[in-house]
Amino acid sequence: MGRTTSKRSRAGTTTTSSRSGRSGRAVATELGRVVRRLRDEHSLTLADVASRADISPGMLSRLETGQTSPSLETLVSLATALGVRPSLLLRDLGENDETAQHVRAGHGMEVVRRGTKRGHTYHLLAAQRGPRKVFEPFLVTLTDRSELFPGFEHPGTEFIFVLSGRIAYRHGRHTYQLEPGDSLTFRGDIPHGPERLIKVPIRMLSVIMYADDREG
Repeated sequence: MGRTTSKRSRAGTTTTSSRSGRSGRAVATELGRVVRRLRDEHSLTLADVASRADISPGMLSRLETGQTSPSLETLVSLATALGVRPSLLLRDLGENDETAQHVRAGHGMEVVRRGTKRGHTYHLLAAQRGPRKVFEPFLVTLTDRSELFPGFEHPGTEFIFVLSGRIAYRHGRHTYQLEPGDSLTFRGDIPHGPERLIKVPIRMLSVIMYADDREG
């Protein structure tokens, strides 16, 4: 009896450890995908993010592929390097609930994107949960400080709706004059972006919708 109890005890411990290991690897894999997605969105290289986070490119590569899990200190450094809050990297990983996200006026999280250095501001209005993003809504503000306009290219389809101001917006070889109430929908993989600020400040809603490549 004593031997049987001992074996069961050891078997239970092994099984628990195995399950715990699989769960830990799954979380590490999802976290790595989130980090890689954010890095790609900002057009940053492994070396760029690793340098900002004060870790080696090799460590970042292993983290993105789920081979290792970051310490809390590294997680905070990575979030700072990617221009997001640490909670965005961890919030509800792997969950798929129907909880609504309510963002009050003026409380959207300001994020770093390619236009930030040019005077553009981007406030994220909903934080996508899990490793796959379906859409991203931004409140974009452009002022007369935005003298140079970077070109943008990204996956998916983008929809913009002008709330105030007037802007000449370029998509491919075409330029569109947009004013309050106007909208523009276009492919994100074709070069696009502001061409001229006609009346500032300009505020517009930008929603990027990504294809759902999940297996059915």
